[in-house]
Amino acid sequence: MAIKELWVYLLAHNLIRMIMVQSAALADCLPRELSFKHSLQLWLAMRQYGAPERDDFSTLLRLIAQRRVGNRPSRIEPRAIKRRPQTYPLMTKPRSQARAEVKANGHPKHVK
Repeated sequence: MAIKELWVYLLAHNLIRMIMVQSAALADCLPRELSFKHSLQLWLAMRQYGAPERDDFSTLLRLIAQRRVGNRPSRIEPRAIKRRPQTYPLMTKPRSQARAEVKANGHPKHVK
């Protein structure tokens, strides 16, 4: 069942991309200049109000072509998780033992 769900998501993604290509052809621009998220939101809004007719579909294509995304050629983001220093030590024993220790000795000092 999960395989079918994946195929449906791929189909939906490709359908939105196809609409973006048609919109880009009408607007004389590249499809990568159009916003996928904006296209998806417009398509869902149009589908909510009934099946799109011919005039509604051309309106949808014009609306999709209005939202452009910028060219960001030098955008590079590292793929790493930056761990922030914590003010308390990690809990390395069961919670019940840690509670008993806090009752007996008080809370540990802050680590800075």
